[in-house]
Amino acid sequence: MPATNETASPIVLFRDDDIVAINKPSGMLVHRGWGNDAVVALTWVRDFVEKRVYPVHRLDRGTSGVLVFALSTVAASALSEQFAAGKATKRYLALVRGVAPEHGVIDHPIPRREGGPRVSAVTEFRRVAVSGRYSLVEATPRTGRLHQVRRHLKHISHPIIGDVNYGKGEHNRLFREQHGLMRLALHAAMLELLHPTSHQPILLSAPVPRDLAEPLQSAGFRLG
Repeated sequence: MPATNETASPIVLFRDDDIVAINKPSGMLVHRGWGNDAVVALTWVRDFVEKRVYPVHRLDRGTSGVLVFALSTVAASALSEQFAAGKATKRYLALVRGVAPEHGVIDHPIPRREGGPRVSAVTEFRRVAVSGRYSLVEATPRTGRLHQVRRHLKHISHPIIGDVNYGKGEHNRLFREQHGLMRLALHAAMLELLHPTSHQPILLSAPVPRDLAEPLQSAGFRLG
């Protein structure tokens, strides 16, 4: 069955007294500052836990996967410092055009925010699988810049499928028409950080959602 472009509901991955982690669906904004959507991840989580929540990092609207909110200003400060210092490890799964190298490090400056100056940005990647003219890659950003994974993969001529800003329309159309891909093929699959109170490492993982898993399987990629 082809994937649809309807936005699914988040799935709660982890919750305690200090943090909540969800698997954010593609198509959902993190907060209303980026649009006028009636439901965004922040309000969904707020309503779920029935208390104020604090975003500590971001995911693009089109990107699905692990998204963490703090439940207090103290936890938010501790987590924000980890992300700012590059101490939180994020791994993304991306479907890209072409046969990507087996492994590489992209060191290419990009803006930290829209319209800002270019600053140092580093992403490590490895190829996970190949099917025809396309590859699945795992990308690990070492810095946190605007659209970093998307920009960096385009920089090495392997843009992400479904990316209307940095990708190629002909490949996006092919995957939409032949494989039912109605979204950006980028998923935040894993996040490792230190708990803001216990300071113990936490590994959060988000399964690939159906609206990405089914098109990948249709295109010849095996998951799991």
